[in-house]
Amino acid sequence: MNSRPKLIRALGLGQATAINMIDMVGIGPFITLPLIIAAMGGPQALVGWILGALISVCDGLVWAELGAAFPGSGGSYLFLREIYGREKLGRLMSFLFIWMVMFSAPLSIASGAIGFSQYMGYLWRSMSPLEAKAIALGMIALVLVLLYRRITTVGKISVLLWLGVIGTCLWIIVSGMVHFDASRAFGFTPKAFSLTPAFFLGLSSASLYAVYDYWGYYNVCFIGDEIKDPARNIPRAIILSVLGIAAIYLCMQVSIISVIPWQEAARSTTIASDFIERLYGHTAARFMTVLILWTAFASVFSLLLGYSRVPYAAASKGEFFSIFSRLHPKGAFPHVALLTLGMTAMIFSLRRLQEVITALVLVRILLQFLSQTVGVMVLRKTRPELPRPFKMALYPAPALVSLAGFIYILVARTSGLDILVYAVGLLVFGVAIYMIRAFRKREWPFSTVSSPAAPIAADHGPVEHGD
Repeated sequence: MNSRPKLIRALGLGQATAINMIDMVGIGPFITLPLIIAAMGGPQALVGWILGALISVCDGLVWAELGAAFPGSGGSYLFLREIYGREKLGRLMSFLFIWMVMFSAPLSIASGAIGFSQYMGYLWRSMSPLEAKAIALGMIALVLVLLYRRITTVGKISVLLWLGVIGTCLWIIVSGMVHFDASRAFGFTPKAFSLTPAFFLGLSSASLYAVYDYWGYYNVCFIGDEIKDPARNIPRAIILSVLGIAAIYLCMQVSIISVIPWQEAARSTTIASDFIERLYGHTAARFMTVLILWTAFASVFSLLLGYSRVPYAAASKGEFFSIFSRLHPKGAFPHVALLTLGMTAMIFSLRRLQEVITALVLVRILLQFLSQTVGVMVLRKTRPELPRPFKMALYPAPALVSLAGFIYILVARTSGLDILVYAVGLLVFGVAIYMIRAFRKREWPFSTVSSPAAPIAADHGPVEHGD
C-alpha cells in the first residue's frame, strides 16, 4: 500500500466561500479606496469600482467553468495544461504559470502585510519605517505558524476570520447609511463624466486598483482537491464571492464619501479609521483599526493557504521542481511550498505598497489572465465533448469582456511602464528556464511524444472527509 500522505476533501461551500471572501477583502479596499478616488478625481470613482466588478464577474465565470471541469488543486496550472495540451504547448504554459506564482503570490501576500503595518501606524503613532517593516515581516511569520497544520483545522480558522471581515465591512456601511449625506456621496464635479483622455487614464488606474481589490474569487480553484463536491461548490463559491464583495465595496465607498468629503478621503492613508473617528471618536476608531488589522491578517492567511498548493500540484506531477511535491508527514500539507512562498513574501514586504500592487496586477494579467481567458474559448473549440458541470451564461460574451478589460488595464497607462518591462523580462526568463529544462528531460518541444487528453483526476489522491 502507498503510505504517502494525501490531501483531504474537507471544505464545504460555506468554508470555501469564506476563504474566497477573506482573500478578496483583506486590507485592499481600506488602502486603495483613497487611491481610486484620487485617480478619478471625485465620487465618480464609483465608475472604477463598477468596471472592476464587471471585469471580475466575467472573469469569475471563466474560472467557474474551468474550475468545475477540472476540479483539482493548482488552479490555472491545471487549466492551462489541459487547454493547450499536456504534452504540447500546455507544458510551457503551465510551467510559466507556476513560475509566475513564485513571484506574484508573494507580491500579493506582501501587499496585505504592508497594508497591515500601515494601519498599525494609526495605533502606534510614533512607529518608524524600520518598525513598520518589522511588523510586516512578523505578521507573515505568524501566518506561517497558523498554516503549519492540517486542513480541517484551517477550514475552521477561515470561518472565524471571515466573521471578523464581514463585521468590519458592515460597521462601515451601516454607520455611513445612518449619517448619509447625498450631496457629499454624489457631489460630482461639473465635468466628472466628460470622456476625455484624462478620464480614461484615470479610469485605467482606478480599475487596476479595483481589480486588485476584487481578486481572490478564484482562490478556491487552487485548493480544488480539498473541496467537497467540487463540481458544484467551486462555481457557487466563486459567484457568491464576486457578487457579495461587489455589493460591499460599492456600499462602502458611498458610506465613506457621504461622511468625509472626497477631497479629504483622497489624501487619507487610514480612511476607515478616519471615517469612524469622524463619527464616533478616537476610541471607536482604534477599535475599527483593530478590525481592519484582523481583515488584513485574514487575507494573508487565505492567500498563503491557496497559493502554497499551486507549486505542489505541479511538482507532484513532475512538471516543476520536485522539492515542492513534499507533504508534511503528519499534517499532510505542502510545507516546502508554504515556507518558500512565505519567506519570499517577507522579502517583497520591504518594498512600497504602490509598487507591489502595480507589479502584482501587471504580472498576473500578462502571464496568467490573458492566456486563461483566451484558453476557455480555445477549449470550447478543441474539446467540445469535455464534461462541463458549469457553463458560463451568454458565452462567449463574458470571456470577451474580461479579455478587453484586462488589456485596457495593461496598456492604457502612463505609469508603471518599468514594471511592465519587468513583467515581460520575467516571462522571457521563464521561457528560457523551461526550454533548458525541457531539453534536458527531452520534453516538448524537444520530443514528439504525445498523450491523449483524459478527464482530470488528482494524482496525489485526495480522500473524502466528513464535517
